[in-house]
Amino acid sequence: MNMKECRAFVTGGASGLGEATVRAIVAQGGKVLIADLSEEKRHLLREELTDSVLFVKTDVTSEEDVHSALEQGISAFGSINTVVNCAGIGVAEKLLSRKGTHKLDSFTRTISINLIGTFNVIRLAAEQMKNNHINEQEERGIIINTASVAAFEGQVGQAAYSASKAGIVGMTLPIARELASYGIRVMTIAPGLFHTPMFDTLPPEARDSLGKMVPFPSRLGLPNEYAKLVESIIENPMLNGETIRLDGAIRMQPK
Repeated sequence: MNMKECRAFVTGGASGLGEATVRAIVAQGGKVLIADLSEEKRHLLREELTDSVLFVKTDVTSEEDVHSALEQGISAFGSINTVVNCAGIGVAEKLLSRKGTHKLDSFTRTISINLIGTFNVIRLAAEQMKNNHINEQEERGIIINTASVAAFEGQVGQAAYSASKAGIVGMTLPIARELASYGIRVMTIAPGLFHTPMFDTLPPEARDSLGKMVPFPSRLGLPNEYAKLVESIIENPMLNGETIRLDGAIRMQPK
């Protein structure tokens, strides 16, 4: 798919990896609906990116919210042919600690937002995409999800987060196989340590220390490097049904 043809639906698009993706798509001539709960950057992004973006406050776990946001995107742009799922939360909680056992509600919330929210967007977006016109590469759409290296090497305290991201990896291939007959591709990116707003709360020396864990380049990943991979996936029709690690060769240690 040509980037100029992108009519994208980006969850978590108001910050971090999602915001970088929004900016990259708009820079290439595409249009984006930002589906996010945070309205902090709403006016800033609208002013900066003008008519190329639409912001809709969206809870990805809500069928009504996602369906409404998709409808608004289709009304504004004519269609939605690209989805990038960046919405998610991180949680660090040990199964057993001095504070007691892992809270069930925090595990449930992480699975609900990261995994079920991603699935909710996929299913409702695919329902709309199947009606798109086929492009010259016989595509109707592309769906890109965000997992994590924690899906493969979860650290101590990451049971909930790792489970949610492993679920995204696990459903990528079967959904890609199912949607192949409609000309809809499904891919997943598994980032390593990236400099997102979550890391802004850490002092610079702590961020540098984490970055040095990465073999090469020995630093935190940059959101625009995630966005570059999104661009490559969108433009290469042979990429389908796979999870790509974007991690500088890091393999996470137990803690």
